[in-house]
Amino acid sequence: MKTRAWVLAIVATTGLGAIAGAAQAPAAPKVIEAEKIRDTLYVLKGGGGNTALFLTARGAVVVDTKLAGWGQPLLDAVRAITDKPVTTVINTHTHYDHTNGQVEFPPSVEVVAHENTRRYMEVSNPVYALQSGPQPNLFAANGGRGLPTRTFSDTLTLNGGADRIDLHYFGRAHTGGDTYVVFPALGVMHVGDTFPTRDLPIMDRNNGGSGVAFAATLLKAAAIPGVTTIVNGHHATTMTPADVRTYAAFIRDFVAAVQAAKAAGRTVEDVVATWKTPSAYAGYNAPQPARVKANAEVIWGETK
Repeated sequence: MKTRAWVLAIVATTGLGAIAGAAQAPAAPKVIEAEKIRDTLYVLKGGGGNTALFLTARGAVVVDTKLAGWGQPLLDAVRAITDKPVTTVINTHTHYDHTNGQVEFPPSVEVVAHENTRRYMEVSNPVYALQSGPQPNLFAANGGRGLPTRTFSDTLTLNGGADRIDLHYFGRAHTGGDTYVVFPALGVMHVGDTFPTRDLPIMDRNNGGSGVAFAATLLKAAAIPGVTTIVNGHHATTMTPADVRTYAAFIRDFVAAVQAAKAAGRTVEDVVATWKTPSAYAGYNAPQPARVKANAEVIWGETK
């Protein structure tokens, strides 16, 4: 049974500082909103991707750690909820708004991720069509702190009983290392940015992502038995496996439209000029031309 949600806003601020004797204005507060969705599971929103906080007998498990500079505010938000120490971080994928905060976590915390995700974190490729040129590598700059210390290839189970966590890799989608994090006793799954919100996703081919494989990967995740509640990468509220199936259909329809355009001898620019969110997907965001173009380029390159 789902516990009625409650929301707690945790505000972290930094003190006044001075550089070369000049007083600085207070830094903007970093607000993390905590929503309880089960007795032992919370979603912490703000500062990057949605973080899941799972309370186990041994300690607190954190799924995704937000942007750089948000690690300590995230730890403060955890402490406002529980006095259990953070023992484990799980990364759903490599992107900086889901991983960079963990550089601020204690070095004793175990970091778990798919083997491809660790490799992408080590090389710090730019996100396709979002970043350009070489990117600063926060993990390398901190002597490898925050990099995954435990990896898996297909599946991995952590803990047991009510504390069990199942990790699944079903193939390429948003990146080449997307991990689905399932809390079986709670019927909840964190899907990361394979379903960020009701909009076209990023298909990050620089980090192993795929447009053509995306929908099939999502459908495998949606078929996991016992899951009733979905935590998304950025959406404000939880969703359901039916929403995941609808999102897979949305992506499949977009891929089909791009492939049909290529087969007809049209161009990526033609897709950008003509593609609109189909009326069947009520409530979905209007497409951003830059995102349509980037994703069409990825699908174009994968379609022979």
